[in-house]
Amino acid sequence: MNRLTRQRRTAFFVIAAMTVTACTTINPYTREEQTSKAAKGAIIGAAIGAVAGIISGDDSRERRQRALIGAGIGGIAGAGVGYYMDVQEARLRAELEASGVSVVRMGDNIVLNMPGNVTFDTNESDIKGGFYPVLDSVAVVLNEYEKTLVEIAGHTDSTGSDAINQPLSERRAGSVSGYLESREVLALRMASFGLSSRHPIADNSTSDGRQLNRRVEITLVPIVEG
Repeated sequence: MNRLTRQRRTAFFVIAAMTVTACTTINPYTREEQTSKAAKGAIIGAAIGAVAGIISGDDSRERRQRALIGAGIGGIAGAGVGYYMDVQEARLRAELEASGVSVVRMGDNIVLNMPGNVTFDTNESDIKGGFYPVLDSVAVVLNEYEKTLVEIAGHTDSTGSDAINQPLSERRAGSVSGYLESREVLALRMASFGLSSRHPIADNSTSDGRQLNRRVEITLVPIVEG
């Protein structure tokens, strides 16, 4: 096992352990804080989203932050990061209430977990027509709070081979990224990649579990000055 692989595995397990004790999620339908199986799945998903920058390249976030600051987007002063993300989180919860998309906060990052059953048809990467208004709402908030990186990860269940699942997960993440770009979210802010079935949040031996695993996660990471 090489050094980079060890770093990735260590980061994932550390963040997952921290998330289970420190992360909160709100039921998108009832608005109640919960620790049900669905909530636990969202918590695990948040941990995966939080290491997306590591999976896509150790310096991916740093490079994009430098480029965005250089392009005049600017960053958030260290003391203001928490408040900036608090307000953005509140806006996302208001916009996505009853949409089926869960909003999970982990530290200063925000993860949007978009279940595959409301986003894509089975084995397809074209966004369902009924999901466009949800992505429109996401885009409105992303454009209002532009001092964040947007990392989009596609996931599949374990049905089928990796030769099928990997490109499918990439296409699904790319579809979401492309649509957000069409809604004027700056392409430089975004990175999209597919993770196939390698990071399940539920049991792939059940139909309910496979449905949870078919998802797209958007991780919002603050751009910090300095």
